[in-house]
Amino acid sequence: MNQKEQTEGKTLVLCEDGSYTLYSKAFDEPYHSTKDGALHESLEKHVKPALHLKSDREKLTILDICFGLGYNAFATLYTIKKHNLSTKIHIISPEFDEALVRSLDSFAYPPEFDSIREIIKAVSRDLYYEDEQFTIEILLGDARESVPKIQSKVDIVYQDAFSPAHNPLLWTREWFAEVRALCHEDAMLTTYSTAASIRLGLYENGFKLFIHRAEMMRFSTVASLQMLEGFEYIDMELKKQRNPTARALLDADYVPA
Repeated sequence: MNQKEQTEGKTLVLCEDGSYTLYSKAFDEPYHSTKDGALHESLEKHVKPALHLKSDREKLTILDICFGLGYNAFATLYTIKKHNLSTKIHIISPEFDEALVRSLDSFAYPPEFDSIREIIKAVSRDLYYEDEQFTIEILLGDARESVPKIQSKVDIVYQDAFSPAHNPLLWTREWFAEVRALCHEDAMLTTYSTAASIRLGLYENGFKLFIHRAEMMRFSTVASLQMLEGFEYIDMELKKQRNPTARALLDADYVPA
């Protein structure tokens, strides 16, 4: 397979970890960091810290923003199965690109996902999967419309939308207020973004911020509604004093009055 080839109107890209992602022409950026790698990024920035911090739970509800190629969801199931964990997982994920999800049964996933191929096929076909341990539920449409309608409370949020530069309405203070409203009081959030504006949006909605470091990975952000041990705490009040012009992104910056 060539490093890049055209598929479904998007460009297939080989990442440095050997896994593939797609380049979105609509958002003018790849679905994953090609340097960190699609699989490696999902595991190290989202799945591993989340499952580590919630290892005592029998059941976890995860809000995955947004589904895209499904790496975060599938890497979660892969990790659970790899370690023979009994944790029940319910993943709820908004996604506007139905055609993309429908095409995933033929996507060039890494061999790590071979054991969940039937799950991937079911999600691609039905936009839903359920067995005794796993549930994956795709919410088609605009996340700003679908997420506030979710009835379940969530334990984990994978905040993994396209970047604030290209998809700002999924990174504003108002967006994080919608996310916060769905969270249990001990919920946590993972995101690749380390921008001050994004951290402020989370902080102003009651999240405490931490630096997450992983091997062979650029550092990222973990946010939690409770204090966490084992992570480097970010003093946002001190950050604000040192950078008084910094502010959270707001809906009003992008939506005409």
